[in-house]
Amino acid sequence: MDTAAAAQAFHEHGLSPSDTQALGESLGPRLREQCGGSLGEIHWFRADWQRGGAATGFATWDLGSGRTIDAMVKVPVGHREWYWTSGLGRPGDGSWNGAAALGLPTPRVLASGESLGGYDLAWIVIERLLGPPLSRKRSREGLEGLVRATAEFQGRCAGVKAVDEAPSAQDWHGLVRQSRDAVHRGDCPDEQQWNEALKRVGRHLDGIVTRWRARPAGWWCHGDVHPANALRRACGGGATRFVIIDLALVHAGHWIEDALYLERQHWGHEEFLFGVEPVASLAKARRELGLDVDEGFERWADLRRVLTAAAAPGLIGVEGNARYLRGALGVLTRLVKRAPDLLGSE
Repeated sequence: MDTAAAAQAFHEHGLSPSDTQALGESLGPRLREQCGGSLGEIHWFRADWQRGGAATGFATWDLGSGRTIDAMVKVPVGHREWYWTSGLGRPGDGSWNGAAALGLPTPRVLASGESLGGYDLAWIVIERLLGPPLSRKRSREGLEGLVRATAEFQGRCAGVKAVDEAPSAQDWHGLVRQSRDAVHRGDCPDEQQWNEALKRVGRHLDGIVTRWRARPAGWWCHGDVHPANALRRACGGGATRFVIIDLALVHAGHWIEDALYLERQHWGHEEFLFGVEPVASLAKARRELGLDVDEGFERWADLRRVLTAAAAPGLIGVEGNARYLRGALGVLTRLVKRAPDLLGSE
């Protein structure tokens, strides 16, 4: 597949991972040329934890004065990933290994662009971080590092761009309807308990959705916070820090949404949180960084938990498993018993 054919296929039809890698390989020489000779030979790969359609490769980057570092190339990337990776990853003090650069919560950027070889294909060249991801070697220290990096990410986003979009409005009514259908088909364990919980939520769903949509939404959220998106950066002297990667899903919302996403990944597998409470931990990290933590955020979190848990049976074919479903049912049951006013007047 030559450059023109690959680019046309990407734009018109979308590419499978193998096709996208072929696109990356065909554009590699152009990319090296565009980087002014600083980018070394690219060795393309696809990691088993990698998601998305970008071709990814390892290379080296010449910093000048005889200094060469390991780098990673991604091409093509979507505009959102390009924008936020580029905007957040530039070393602030001009020094690659300065304190400001080493303290960045996202990958340091060596080069990036919105076009390549005459085509509108965005690309990035970033530092190569230490693997494997946190998902391969979980620990309390790692979860705390991921939460801290998430708070730092949220804080830095405000300096790149003011929130200028509304949060996406999910079809919670449709999702809960899918859950009821799945339970009625017998797709889920604990059918009776799910029927009772979903009926109770369904009677007040309009109010729950209305209240959730009225939440403050003046923050940028990462959108995909989980252990597979946490890698380490070597900071010298044996020290490391966690860095959050993959910025393709950055969106406007309430800051708790990132913590709730991390929490939900562990429903039914709470032991892998090692006692870390994502929402409370993110609130604590934000306070320590001097970021705003609005009063009553716990209430917003419980509303979102009710909605997400009620949607779980309908998504069993896409995400989750029986253990996850039981975890979601436990969350839903506990919330309506502990805080029945979440559902409005009975």
